[in-house]
Formats: sequence, structure tokens, C-alpha cells
Amino acid sequence: MLTYAISAIRDDAQGSHAGVRQASLVLDTSLAGRPDAFNPVELLLAALAACMIKGVERAAPMLHFAFSGVRVELHAERQDAPPKLITISYVLTIDTDETDRRLELLHTNVRKYGTISNTLADAVALTGTIVRGT
Repeated sequence: MLTYAISAIRDDAQGSHAGVRQASLVLDTSLAGRPDAFNPVELLLAALAACMIKGVERAAPMLHFAFSGVRVELHAERQDAPPKLITISYVLTIDTDETDRRLELLHTNVRKYGTISNTLADAVALTGTIVRGT
């Protein structure tokens, strides 16, 4: 079983930072918000996007799937009481000349084997499509 750990520290009332290995990330923990950092929901969506892109990187060699680029666009809806996300939708765009059937096969693999996507799908309505880019 794999385990993961990071640490996060409050810098001041305007923000915090998280770190792991040699990486550091500025966190928007300010009540006023800040334009130069990801807020907690944006971090969650970024984690999902990274999971999906990594899933493409992992599945493509096994499927002998040729591609030249990947883009993920995400949208989340939040309810106020109690505060929680109720839906997350995405469009996964793959720059490829592969057939539609193989594009769907890639999508199935990305959804089936993604740690973050599987975790979120158990907690919130997670829907999306895969499309061909240029």
C-alpha cells in the first residue's frame, strides 16, 4: 500500500504554503482571496487534472496510443449549506489521430485507474467527456 504525506504551514493571514520533496506550492488561505495562489477547491481540481494527465501518460504506452498533447478543463459547482461540492465536470482533450474507439478506450483507462478520480467519484457526481484536439 502506498502512503502520501505533505506539510502545510500558515505564513500569515494572507496565505500559506505546502511542501513535499523539493517542491513548494503557495496556498490561498486568505479570507479575502488572492490572485497568485490556488484556493482549496482549485487545488482539488488541479489534483484531478494532474491525475487525469498522469493517467494518459500511464495508459498511452500500454495501449500503444499516439498523442501529442493533453488538456483538461474542469468545472465544479458548490452548494452553500452545508458547504460542499455537488458536481465536477470535465472535458479531456487529447491531440491525436487515433480512432474514436481508441480515444474512448483511453478515457476508460484514465477513469478506471485514477486514484484521485476514483476517490472523487465516490464523493461527488463526476462526469466528463474526452474529445479530439488539433
